[in-house]
Amino acid sequence: MSARYQILHDTQYCYDSPVSLAQQLAHLWPRACPWQRCEERQLTITPEPTCRLDELDVFGNPLTRLAFERPHDELHVCARLKVEVLPRPPVEFALSPAWNSTRDALCYTGQPMSEELIEACRYRFESPYVRLKKSFVAFSESCFPPGYPLLQGVQALMEKIFSEFTFDAEATQVATPLVEVLERRRGVCQDFAHLMLACLRSRGLSARYVSGYLLTQPPPGQPRLIGADASHAWVAVFCPVFGWVDFDPTNNVQPALEHITLAWGRDFSDVSPLRGVILGGGNHDPEVQVTVMPLDEI
Repeated sequence: MSARYQILHDTQYCYDSPVSLAQQLAHLWPRACPWQRCEERQLTITPEPTCRLDELDVFGNPLTRLAFERPHDELHVCARLKVEVLPRPPVEFALSPAWNSTRDALCYTGQPMSEELIEACRYRFESPYVRLKKSFVAFSESCFPPGYPLLQGVQALMEKIFSEFTFDAEATQVATPLVEVLERRRGVCQDFAHLMLACLRSRGLSARYVSGYLLTQPPPGQPRLIGADASHAWVAVFCPVFGWVDFDPTNNVQPALEHITLAWGRDFSDVSPLRGVILGGGNHDPEVQVTVMPLDEI
């Protein structure tokens, strides 16, 4: 009952003028998880980097550091993966503890805390793209009455975002403030994940940003298009009984066999697929193509 995929993530930069020096960070290897296995991985880079270092970042995600110390006017990074996704055990939301008792357990009181709680607390505070504001508490008020089971409240919040917001690829950019997203009720998966994080963290709960891929279905009778997919984002919430539980507010589902996990962090800034600093280059915008293909269709 597993699903196996081939994933291509192709990024192309064409610079207006040569880049003399560059440092890049790539989150393009899938994270090892109980619910998925990476069977093959290949990273093709043109031009050849002067230095490459594969390691883990502070959140435990695979990270590739790239240095380019020779002039170049293009950069092409292509990740080719084969991943098997396994079923996740079912979670009975009604058996989760009350959200307010979970919030209290995440507060430091001077008493010793378990390693699990300490690790969860790093996802409880503000981060570069997720601010904590009363407006996010007010927006999620109906989802979290006192004593309500945590995961049922999170599910209600996911449904609220899904029903009240419109997916619009032209409405926002990476740095669009969440307050503006909340006012306009429009955005993309990254915005909806950040909004859900803001609502949860503003209530003192721990939630992390998850980046990955989603298998999309072509229109009936149409072939699957190469390069027509995109990176996806969703949220995982810490529950003391069940651990981390994932929610996808863009699609109003719990991630399952069609979601491939890449990395997680506080927000997008921690796990963007490719980012860095360059000397030179002029104006440039990347062209990104992503393909998620079930292996039984190849």
